[in-house]
Amino acid sequence: MTAAQIAARATSDELQRRLLETPIAAATERTLLVNEGRTMGREFPLPAETRVFVVANQKGGVGKTTTTVNVAAGLALYGARILVIDLDPQGNASTALGIDHSEGTPGVYEAIIENEPLGKLLQPCAEHPGIQVIPATIDLAGAEIELVSIVARESRLKRVLDAHLAETEAAGEKYDYVFIDCPPSLGLLTVNALTAAREVLVPIQSEYYALEGLSQLLRHIDMVKSHLNPGLDVSTILLTMYDARTKLAGEVAAEVRGHFRDAVLRTAVPRSVRISEAPSHGQTVLAYDPASAGALSYLEASREIAMRNNLEGAR
Repeated sequence: MTAAQIAARATSDELQRRLLETPIAAATERTLLVNEGRTMGREFPLPAETRVFVVANQKGGVGKTTTTVNVAAGLALYGARILVIDLDPQGNASTALGIDHSEGTPGVYEAIIENEPLGKLLQPCAEHPGIQVIPATIDLAGAEIELVSIVARESRLKRVLDAHLAETEAAGEKYDYVFIDCPPSLGLLTVNALTAAREVLVPIQSEYYALEGLSQLLRHIDMVKSHLNPGLDVSTILLTMYDARTKLAGEVAAEVRGHFRDAVLRTAVPRSVRISEAPSHGQTVLAYDPASAGALSYLEASREIAMRNNLEGAR
C-alpha cells in the first residue's frame, strides 16, 4: 500500500489509532509517508500562533544541531512552515540543511550586529520546501565581543525576529515554528536566543555527564526569565543518543522523566550511524535515510511536538 493510500483512507483519529496498535505497523506507515514525501499537515494541528523554540544546552555533543534540523524537517513534512536560525558560528545547522554559509554570506551576524532585516537574509532549503534558513558564517565568532558594547545587547535577535514575524504574518505567510540553534556555551549569543524565544527545547544525552551541566543551564534560563523574558518556558526535553542496551541510559532517562515529567517527550532518539552520516551529505537524516531508526525517531518526536500546544504556557 502506498503512502497516498494510507493517508487517503484515514481520518486523523483513525490514523492515530492505527499508529498506536502495533510498533511494526506504526514504523511501516511512517516509513512509507517519509519515503514518498507525503505531507501529514492535514493529520496534525498547526499552532494558532508561531511557536518560537530555542534549542539549548551548553554541553557540546548532545545533539542540539541534529535535533534542530531533524525536528524542523519532520514538522515541515507535516506541512508546517519553519524558520531555522543558525546561531552557532560553526554553521552546522546550515550545513545539514544544504545552505551556503561560506565566509561573506549574509546571515545572522548581519541581523544582530548590523540590524539587517531577516527577510533579506533568508535562504530556502531545497530538500525540505517548508523550511527557510538564516545561515551562520564564521563572522559570527566575533559577535560575542562586538555585542558587549552595543546598547540592549541581549535583545538584538528578539528585535529583528519580532519584526520579521510581524511582517510575514501581515503578508499572510506566518511561520508555524521558529527554531534557534545555539552554540555550546552560555554567552551573549545564547542569551539573545533565550530572550527571543518563547519555549526551550533541551536535548539531553543519555549519559551521566549530560546531567551535570543541566542545573547550570536551568539556572541560566531562570536568570533570563527574571530579567529579560518572563514568558520563557522549558517546554520540551528530548533524550538523545539513547542506548536501550545499557542500564545507565535507563537510569538517566528515569531521572530526567522523574524531574521534568510531562515536558519529556516519550520518544528517545537512539544512537544511529545514519544520524551521524547525514550532515556530511548536506542532509537531515529524514532526507538521507528516511527508513532508518533515527529518522523515524525524529519524525515521531516532531509528531509529539506538533500534537502539543504549549503556547499558552510559554507566554
